[in-house]
Formats: sequence, structure tokens, C-alpha cells
Amino acid sequence: MNIREYSLDELKLKLQELNEKPFRAKQIYEWLHKHMIASLENASNLGKELKLKLNNSFDVSFPSIEEEHISKLDDTKKYLIRLNDGYIIESVLMKYKYGYTVCVSSEVGCNMGCKFCASTVDGMKRNLHSYEMLAQVYLIAKHNNIRISNIVIMGMGEPLLNFDNVIKFLKIINDENGQNISLRNITLSTCGIVENIHKLALSNLPITLALSLHAPNDEIRKRIMPVANKYILADVMNAMAEYFEMTNRKITCEYTLIDGVNSSIDNAKELSQLLDRYFTKRHIEYNINLIAINEIKERNFKAPSKIKIETFKNYLLDCGVQVMVRRELGKDISGSCGQLRMSVK
Repeated sequence: MNIREYSLDELKLKLQELNEKPFRAKQIYEWLHKHMIASLENASNLGKELKLKLNNSFDVSFPSIEEEHISKLDDTKKYLIRLNDGYIIESVLMKYKYGYTVCVSSEVGCNMGCKFCASTVDGMKRNLHSYEMLAQVYLIAKHNNIRISNIVIMGMGEPLLNFDNVIKFLKIINDENGQNISLRNITLSTCGIVENIHKLALSNLPITLALSLHAPNDEIRKRIMPVANKYILADVMNAMAEYFEMTNRKITCEYTLIDGVNSSIDNAKELSQLLDRYFTKRHIEYNINLIAINEIKERNFKAPSKIKIETFKNYLLDCGVQVMVRRELGKDISGSCGQLRMSVK
């Protein structure tokens, strides 16, 4: 197991096994997670003998930045990050008025098969370890010499199918001895893995849960999201409502608008009725993010016109739905929603 995957308490126990004093654990932990060093050689107050012992007792390897792509449209940057086994994943740095947000991937590729997403094109190769998720934040923060304030786990992969590693990542990134990023500033996006939505609620971590909804009914959802063949909308929406009731954390629904598929006024009417039935009548706090589909070369889907998008949004507003059209960042570097993909070099 990589040394960055141990909690501080776990690291103390491991160092006791190596006959090292407990205070060393906090020193090492802070070097790894507060100072975000890529190599123990950069830990100035650890002796050569201890470093050698750590190198022999743990996996101390770390991913690296392969490429940086900078948008000419905004301040967005996309990073291709090479993992130790040669796979390359993608992460995105976005700048907002309130600070910097990193979009983190949770798997190498994705097996959800959503028709509008590049991450699914070559399937899923494996889950990311928690240290590989941490690496995306650490590498980007160090490379840009910035403080990351927010995280969205919305990159490649379905986070709730990599549950244990994601939970470990959340706990370490939130640790006061590390980056101490507030869990309230972290959003996790899911296609709707019902049993793990419940499991996440029980974990008592006050993150925001976002549902990749993308359709107002099961028929359309099955056409564009194969996961809908396993989890019907009624069960998914009930699970999301339960998440709010157990955590009191406002939920988000993401709705990608695809011309001729899910963007008509009839679709907007059905969506408002769906939200009313499962959320509004149960006093569930929620909001809807509309996303104009970002085209990828493997698919023929097109985004609706701006007029159609505004008409869809305004219909929902008239129905009392809290809705906004998400501003797309990094589109010219394929860094927007649905455009991230894995590769091997």
C-alpha cells in the first residue's frame, strides 16, 4: 500500500512496528499531505536512515504530470497525469471568484457507458487508489503554487463504484494535518448507484451529492445511460431524497441537454413533474444544473440552440424549479463535462 493511503493513526502504528518514535509519524504525514512532496528525499528533517527504512517498507511512488493544456477561452487548465502503471488520466483546474477548484477522476476510464461521455469510450481499466486521487490535487496545487479550496469528483469514472478509495480520499484531503479542505466544499457526482447512495449517507461526511440525471423518464434515460437498466428513476430519486433527509445537505441534479433527445418543452414539463413528485412535495432542497452537451468525436449528439436552452430553463423557472445553465470551462482543451478520457503512452 502506498504510504499516502495511511491515516495519521495508521502511520503511527506502522512506525511502531519499525521501531520508530511516534512523533515521526506526524512529521512524515505533514510532509506528504500538507507540503505535498512527491519524494521523501525532499523531507529535510528526516534522516537518511529513516528515509531508507521508509523506502524499503512502503510504496512511496507518486504519479507525475505528463502534459498541461491551457484554455485560450478562460483560466481553465487540463492535466494529463501519468500513473505508475502507464495509464494516463485527466484532471481539470478551474478558477472561480471564490478560489480554485480541481475536478478529480476516480477511475481509469469508466464502465457506465453514458452515450454522451468520452470517459466511457474505452471502458474502465481499474479503480484509482486513494493516493492517486490525492495526487491529482497535490500535483496541480504544487505546479501552480496555489491553494485548492474546492473539489468536484466529476472526472473519469463512477465514484460510488470505487467507494472505499473515495471515502479514504475524502478523509485524508479533509484532515487538519494535511490540506484541510472542507468537506462542504466537495461535490461527488454519481450516475445513481442506489445502494451506495445510502451507504454514503451513513458515512456521515457532509459533502454535496450530485446526481447525473440527464433524462425526465426511464425510457430516455435507458437510451443514453445504460445504468438506467439496473436502477429505475423511482429508486434513484428516492435514494437522493433519503440522502438529503439523512444529511440535510442540499442535492444537485445535472441535466445534459441533447438536441432531439431530452430538450423539448414536453421533456421540461415531465422533468418538473418528476422533481415535484420526489423532491418538492417531500421538502427536499435541490437545484438543477443544465449543461449543453459537449460534442465528442465518437458520438453524433448535438447541443440545442441557445434559444432552446433558455426556453427549457425558463419553463422550469416558471414551475418554481431552482435551475441554472452551467458555464462551461475549458471547452477548447476538451476539459469540459463529458470530454475527459484515459489513454496509455
